[in-house]
Amino acid sequence: MAHDDRTRTIPRRTPESAAMTAEVRRAMAITAALNRLTFDDADQVRALFSELIGRPVDAGFTLIPPFYATGGADTRIGRNVFVNQNCTFYDLGGLDIGDEVMIGPNVSLITSGHPIDPAQRRAAVVARPIVIEKNVWIAAGATIIGGVTVGENSVVAAGSVVTRDVPPNSLVGGNPARILRSIAG
Repeated sequence: MAHDDRTRTIPRRTPESAAMTAEVRRAMAITAALNRLTFDDADQVRALFSELIGRPVDAGFTLIPPFYATGGADTRIGRNVFVNQNCTFYDLGGLDIGDEVMIGPNVSLITSGHPIDPAQRRAAVVARPIVIEKNVWIAAGATIIGGVTVGENSVVAAGSVVTRDVPPNSLVGGNPARILRSIAG
């Protein structure tokens, strides 16, 4: 993971690390309550998700439990967003999801990881933001890692692992994901 101005490193045994752990505990409690709900409990799901991220989501927001998160305070959700079941959001690096985004089942948005050097791997958490622009569709089982922006109107094919930015109006797929073709907008 390259170090740039969007990279955040949190060393173990620091006040920032303790705050991160407290946020994980808070998120786990809220998602446990959320995951006891059903598709028919849409208003309660929206209320708990709003509590998780610390700001209200609009009436067009739909999330089908179960859902997993290690935070929420660093997540921003646009209007009319759909999140299918069994998704995982790790937002420590920041997660910005635009309007009209559709997220398929089993999608993972992972903004954090660890240093690659084995001697440093347990010493810190490294986080970079993910930006999902307007009208993106992320298909089933895709994984997007920190530092990636998925451009407006793009599609991430099922099972893809996205490690680089996706230009607007593109279809990407594979592991690692690559541009398959342009999408007429």
